[in-house]
Amino acid sequence: MSARTTARTLFRGGTIVTMDNDIPNLAIGDLLVEGSRISAIAAHLPVEDTTIIDATGSIVMPGFIDAHHHMWLGVMRRLMPDVDDLFAYIGIVAEKLGAHYRPADMFASTRLTALACLDAGITTVIDACHSSRSPEHTDAALDALSASGIRALHMVGAAMDKGASAAHLPADLKRLAAKWNDGGNLVQVGLFGQFNMDWWRAARELDMRILTEFIGDLAKLGPEFDEPGMLGPHNIFNHCTRLPEETWKRLAAAGVNITVNPRSDALFGFDDENFAYQQAIDHGLAPALGIDLDTAFGSDMFGEMHALFGQQRSAMRYRRFRGEENAPAPIKVDAVLQAATINGARAAGLDGEIGSLTPGKQADIVMIRTGGIAVAPVTNAIGTIVQAVERSDVDTVMVAGEIRKRGGKLVGVDVDKVATEATASRDHLFQASGYRPGLFD
Repeated sequence: MSARTTARTLFRGGTIVTMDNDIPNLAIGDLLVEGSRISAIAAHLPVEDTTIIDATGSIVMPGFIDAHHHMWLGVMRRLMPDVDDLFAYIGIVAEKLGAHYRPADMFASTRLTALACLDAGITTVIDACHSSRSPEHTDAALDALSASGIRALHMVGAAMDKGASAAHLPADLKRLAAKWNDGGNLVQVGLFGQFNMDWWRAARELDMRILTEFIGDLAKLGPEFDEPGMLGPHNIFNHCTRLPEETWKRLAAAGVNITVNPRSDALFGFDDENFAYQQAIDHGLAPALGIDLDTAFGSDMFGEMHALFGQQRSAMRYRRFRGEENAPAPIKVDAVLQAATINGARAAGLDGEIGSLTPGKQADIVMIRTGGIAVAPVTNAIGTIVQAVERSDVDTVMVAGEIRKRGGKLVGVDVDKVATEATASRDHLFQASGYRPGLFD
C-alpha cells in the first residue's frame, strides 16, 4: 500500500513550512528524504540518483497529528450529526451498536478511518479505543492500523456498554507491549485507562502512555493521583472542559499532555467561555487537536483548525466585551498549526521523531497544492494551511519515507472495496441491533 522508487526522495522547489524554530521556513526550497528520515533542507540541494517530486506551487509541511480519535466508530459516520446529549450518544453507539461489534467490524472501521486520515494529510493518530472488547478485537484494530501505513498510538480501553467484559485487561497489555512497543513499529500501544488506578500502575510498569477523558462536572481528580509518579508527561488528558483552577494547577505542575476536540466539545456542549484550549495555554501547557469522532464529523484536521480559530476568538472576545480587561489575546494561525502538528507529536511522546520538518526526524511529510481556484494566490503560507486548503488540495502524503498518497490519490488502496466492506459492517450492526435510522432523519 505504498510506493517508493528509490531510497532517496527530493521534494523540489516548494514552499517549506518546517514548524521548527531552529530551521527557517523557505519561500522556495528543497527537502531531501533518505530512507525513513529527513536528510536535508535548503534553498537548493544538488543531488543525484533521487526520485524527484516537483513541489512547485505547493506547500511542503509536517504531517498533521490527530491527537484524539475513536477510530472504531468509522462505519458509523454521521450517524448522529446533531446529538448534544452524551448519554444518548453512548446509548446508541455503545449499548445498541457497539455491543454487536465483531473483530471484523473493528478492522473495517479502523481501516476506513486510518485511510481517510491519510487522505487528509494526517500521518499520526492517537487512537482512543474505548471498545477493546477482547484481545481479538484489539488485534483486529492494530492489524488495520498496521495495514494502512499510518503512524498510530492505539490506546486500549474497556468497552462502554454495560454488558461488555474487561476481564482481559489490564493483563493483555503485557502481550501487546511485547508485540508492538519495540520502538521500531509505526503502531504502538498505550492504555485508555480513565481513572482506574490499578490499570494505570500496570501501564506504568510497561512504560505506556495513559489516556483519560476528563470533563470537570463528570469526574474529579482525587488525592490518590498525588501518588509520586502517577501524573506526568506520560499522561494524556482529553477534553479538560470546565475544570476548576486547582485541577489545572495540578495538571500543569505534573507536565501532563492536554488534547482538545473543538468540534465535538462544542457538539456536546462540554466547553464554556473559559475554553479548555485557552486554559491549557494560560497554565503553560501546549494543547493538541483531536477529531474525536466520525459519528458527526469527517476525518480531517482542517475542520478542527477552523473550529479552534473561530471558537477561541469568539470566547476571548466575549470575555473582553463582558468587561474582562486582561482577557487573552485572539489566537493566531501559527498557534493553530502548532496544535495540529508539534503539540500532537508531544502528546504522543514522539516530538523527538515527528511534528516538524527537521533533519534527522522521521519523514512524515505532506505536500499541499496551492494552485486551486479556492486557494491561489498564496500571500501567507500558514494562513493558507489553516484557513484555505482542504482534503482535495492534499497531493502527497509520506509516512516514514513511504508514499501513501500521490497525485491526490491513495496509493495501493481499492477505495470502492474499502467502502463496500465498511457498508457491509454497518449493515450488520444495524441488523444485529435492530436499530436503523432514516436516511433523512
